[in-house]
Amino acid sequence: MRWLALALLLGLVGAGARAAPPANAFPDVARAYWVEVNGQPVWAGASDERLPMASLAKLMTALLLAESADLDQTLAVSDAAARATGSRIGLRAGERMRASDLFDAMLVRSANDACRALADWHGGDLASFVAMMNARAATLGLHDTRFANACGHDAPGQASSVRDLARLARVAMAQPRIAGTVARTHVGFRSPGGRDFAMDTTNALLLQFDGALGIKTGYTPGAGRCLVALARRGDDEVLVVMLHAPDRWWDTVALLELGFDHARRSRHPSP
Repeated sequence: MRWLALALLLGLVGAGARAAPPANAFPDVARAYWVEVNGQPVWAGASDERLPMASLAKLMTALLLAESADLDQTLAVSDAAARATGSRIGLRAGERMRASDLFDAMLVRSANDACRALADWHGGDLASFVAMMNARAATLGLHDTRFANACGHDAPGQASSVRDLARLARVAMAQPRIAGTVARTHVGFRSPGGRDFAMDTTNALLLQFDGALGIKTGYTPGAGRCLVALARRGDDEVLVVMLHAPDRWWDTVALLELGFDHARRSRHPSP
């Protein structure tokens, strides 16, 4: 498996890890990838290529909501949200839901119906919300990023780069509401109408990787398997972004471990 090959490279990569520009040391892990160690890019491949991002788009949706929405409000589920495809929690058109519960479902379970309900509510309609997403991307300097919908469905023009997504992830994780939600392994709530909802995270790393903090998974036929992962051990943090990754879980585990090894070696370089 490729992750074993990556692990065997620990010594080689560590020895050359102090080079300033990100090196494409692992070209087979994904169509595009990005690894930061303590905020500094270390390895990357196709870092500025514009690619479909699947549900990683929900990070921008979450950022807008965390920054400017009153998540204590209740909302009526739109018809379009009730018809949303892909991952969903089974919302019904017209039912009342707390925005905070839908926010959790959107990030923990990647629920497209929850995402669309929030976008329609906060933006007034999907087109207006997408315009807000693109305006916020511009203020963040995400030059390779363009949104066509709020939830990450494949669509003409919907694309980002791993460099941009790393930046977006950092800004999103600075929001306590987002950071706290993406770290959750399970969400359960009762709607104002008395329906019970329970869901587990889509992020397997939260249950299996020491130090995992989140943050978002994604998959569509056009984007393939995507992942943004952040982990912390002691004073060290490693951020990995993967787009169109054939084996995102094992390869991300290997890249995270390599990142922590890089941090250790940077503090204690070989003579």
